[in-house]
Amino acid sequence: MALIPLKIPAGVYRVGTDFEGQGRWRDTNLVRWQQGSLRPIGGWQERQDLSASITSVPRGMHSWIDNGASSRYAIGTCQEIIVVNSTGDVTDITPSGLTTGQESAQINTAYGGGFYSYGGSLYGRPQRSSGVFQEADSWSLDNYGEYLVGCLTSDGQLYEWDLNTANDFTQMTGSPTGCKGLVVTAERFVFGLQAGANPRKIQWCDREDTATWTPTATNEAGDIELVTNGEIMQGVRVRGGTLIVTTTDAHLATYQGAPYVYGFQNVGNACGAASRHAVVSTGFGAFWLGKEAFFMFDGSVAKQMPCDVQDYVFEDMNHNQITKTYGFQNSEYGEVWWFYPSSGSTECDSYVVYDYQENHWHVGRLNRTCGTDQGVFAEPIWVDETGAAYEHELHGVAHGSLTPYAETSAITLGSGDQVMKVNQLIGDEGTAGEVKVQFKTRFYPNDTERTYPTDSTYYDLTGIPTSVRFTGRQVRLRIEGNSIEDWRVGTMRINAESGGRR
Repeated sequence: MALIPLKIPAGVYRVGTDFEGQGRWRDTNLVRWQQGSLRPIGGWQERQDLSASITSVPRGMHSWIDNGASSRYAIGTCQEIIVVNSTGDVTDITPSGLTTGQESAQINTAYGGGFYSYGGSLYGRPQRSSGVFQEADSWSLDNYGEYLVGCLTSDGQLYEWDLNTANDFTQMTGSPTGCKGLVVTAERFVFGLQAGANPRKIQWCDREDTATWTPTATNEAGDIELVTNGEIMQGVRVRGGTLIVTTTDAHLATYQGAPYVYGFQNVGNACGAASRHAVVSTGFGAFWLGKEAFFMFDGSVAKQMPCDVQDYVFEDMNHNQITKTYGFQNSEYGEVWWFYPSSGSTECDSYVVYDYQENHWHVGRLNRTCGTDQGVFAEPIWVDETGAAYEHELHGVAHGSLTPYAETSAITLGSGDQVMKVNQLIGDEGTAGEVKVQFKTRFYPNDTERTYPTDSTYYDLTGIPTSVRFTGRQVRLRIEGNSIEDWRVGTMRINAESGGRR
């Protein structure tokens, strides 16, 4: 008899066949790894149901603190924008005359749609139908000091809100129209992206003055047309400048002062963003989801990231709705989350996560369309397609009706040339009984899989050790949470001996 440790590296590996990823985690939901141990992500509870205040799916979110230390968050849809304060009071600040947009992406067959026939391919996927691709409309939101600023892609104007609940979002005086987004730089300039409906143009106001956009010898307003064959998608603040990512490349804007104000340097090619919320800035660099891969900017160059779940994510994704993809940071755990629509959905019902501190990935299913990190509020606030806002990462709180789990690829028992009989499992939990397990065995890779104890039952790890009974050459392990507590699992061991198939 021999004790075989089930020592499985952290993170999901979903490349190639099941057996190619042997000894790795393959399928997960609502779990993460910290310092090598498997743990559930925190649960959630509804903070506020905002469905009565909005008429469409949330497509933009931002939280900030005003000069009086009051916390707020804004949520925008393709129809309106609202602001919610820390006590839950809702203010509708939708501008009068806002050009509303479309909730979902679609093909536009009208004359002149799209960006120079860019829609001939749907963000990297060839299209059989005629017409031009139109994205799902979304808000780009930021704060300029204590003021909220924003731009809706279908509307194109740059707005600001002065915190007065009697006022709506108001267009910045003299600001360009036709924009697809904005970003506030660290030097307190507002960049209008795709200004004047020019897909390559960036225009900025004078420093500390959102009412001055025309350059003169006595101000620092200006504009530039990037040298790129792509369309500007998003801008984010990064260490040392402002990163501008297009559909094809990336550029770093650095402040130089008068007379040129900003200099722009190409920092990466073939690294376009898939949506206007795909780029996430962290203290470790910027990360984004592209059309067929993941990318990062490390402070000097933009490059493709090695990704253990890349094949899975892009095969799982509904590429017709890829512009709904929404990324944000979960800073408490050193993670970047991207929510995206799976192939069986038109809304964001799935996620992929990169742990930039421990360098691994995990995936799962959860309906959230936008979110904001903790900091302004005590916990992250994520919003689903109905407009319900949830506080996340709450330990000791349930995960709605879902159960956290993790399942491995095949694990070879012994050297793999003998059938092994397993009769004991020695658990490695923080607290006995907080997880339960199943084993799924085969005698060879394409054999019929057998589940133990049964397809619908599990071994509860209350015994030390736990008696189990199964036979095979390879086994898959499935672990499910059996408690809402912050459980953790290390290296389990099984007691095995060689034997026949009976």
